[in-house]
Amino acid sequence: MPVTGPLAPTTCTLPLVEVRITEFDLTCLPATGAVFDRLLALHPARVVVDLSGCRHIDAAAIGLLLDVHRQLARSDGVLTVRDPNPRIRRILHTARLDQILPVVDTAPPSPPGTATPAEEPTSAPPALVAHGRASVRATH
Repeated sequence: MPVTGPLAPTTCTLPLVEVRITEFDLTCLPATGAVFDRLLALHPARVVVDLSGCRHIDAAAIGLLLDVHRQLARSDGVLTVRDPNPRIRRILHTARLDQILPVVDTAPPSPPGTATPAEEPTSAPPALVAHGRASVRATH
C-alpha cells in the first residue's frame, strides 16, 4: 500500500555551490533560472551567490532569489548573497531581502605577516569541500 502524507525532505548531498552573477535582471532571467535549477538538483547545503561583478538587479531577480531561498530552505539549505555593491545592497535592503537571507561581504585580506586560517597548523585533517562555479551572461 502506498504511503501518503508529506514527502520526506531531500538531504543535502553537496556542501557548497558558488555562483558568480554579472548580469541579473529580467532579460537574463531565463538563463540564470536554468543555472539555479541545475544547481538545486545537486541538493547543496549552501549556495553562495557572488554579486561582486553585478551592476544591476531588478524585481524579477529578487523574486528568483526568494524562490531559490524557499527551495533550499525546504531541505535545510542556505542561500547567501555575497559582495553586492552599495547600490545593490540598498535595493536588497529596501526589498527586505537582507532580513530573509544572509547578505555578506568578503572579509578583508589579512595584514602582511599574519597567518591566515589555512596557514595555521591544525591537528585535524582538512574537510573536503566541493565547489562549483557558473557565470551567467546574457547574450544580446
